[in-house]
Amino acid sequence: MNETQRVMLLFLVVFLPALYLAGRRVQRGILPDLRLIPAFDALRGVTARAIETGRALHVSLGLGGITGDVTADSLAGISVLEYLADQSAAAGAPPIVTLADPTLLPLAQDVVRRPYGPDREGAARAARHVRWIAPESAAYAAGVMGVLGGEGVDANVMIGAFGDEYLLMGEAASRRGMAHVGGASDPNVLPFVFATADETLMGEDMYAAGAYLSGRPWHIGSLLAQDFMRWVIVAGIVALVVVKTVF
Repeated sequence: MNETQRVMLLFLVVFLPALYLAGRRVQRGILPDLRLIPAFDALRGVTARAIETGRALHVSLGLGGITGDVTADSLAGISVLEYLADQSAAAGAPPIVTLADPTLLPLAQDVVRRPYGPDREGAARAARHVRWIAPESAAYAAGVMGVLGGEGVDANVMIGAFGDEYLLMGEAASRRGMAHVGGASDPNVLPFVFATADETLMGEDMYAAGAYLSGRPWHIGSLLAQDFMRWVIVAGIVALVVVKTVF
């Protein structure tokens, strides 16, 4: 076991008990004050806006799949989709979902089907709204722009792994006056998100979607555990600096 593996093992040994204790604390009703993230408030309103106008809600999960370096970004998009699908199912108006990686397709279809329960017809109709566009970024952007321009979309949510193609899709939504919420973790993409979206989820804000939107105890507990680990890391750095300075 090399040094990096030992550090990661130590991290897990500390993090997992912290996660368990934080989750149990939230289950007992001891809730923390979460900082305000306006993008999540905007997400709570996009479904209602689409239903009121009788137009569609579009959700883009980006270029990532469930394997690779950007899996966390894709799963953050899935968490947002889960919330929006639950809201949309109550009105019988499933969102249009587009993605570029076929490994994400069955997961996204399952998420939009789940709120319909035993209603097989409604579940099948919702699953047909999930579309695999193309694995290549430019082709995917062209397909999404076609959806935004030709299918009566009123609200646009783009959260996941993106590249430069984000600007094309975001600009298309902005020009049509849609409510637009965007999120990405790539520093090279964040300027495009900021320039085109009404509200933005930048970096780690995306990964808090489950806690903010669903309010599940273990999701909120994970935020508390992450904050605890940050303090542990800071304390470790300070201790090392003191040791190196003194000795």
